[in-house]
Amino acid sequence: MKQRKIDLIAPHLSTRRNRYQDGRKLRRYRRRWIIERTNAWLFNFRRLVVRYENKVENYRAFLYLACALIALRQF
Repeated sequence: MKQRKIDLIAPHLSTRRNRYQDGRKLRRYRRRWIIERTNAWLFNFRRLVVRYENKVENYRAFLYLACALIALRQF
């Protein structure tokens, strides 16, 4: 991975002795997790995944409705 210049971005284990990452890359990991989790929640709505709607306005309306339902579930 070092030859290809790929950086490891993963949270630390609580048992790890040598912590070789500072917090900057872990903040990117945290934001990435939020986006991936949101996409996973949106993929639970079959109408959005299959894209039955032909018009963009209708698809966007169902997307907003799905986001509202996801937000209501969190409270």
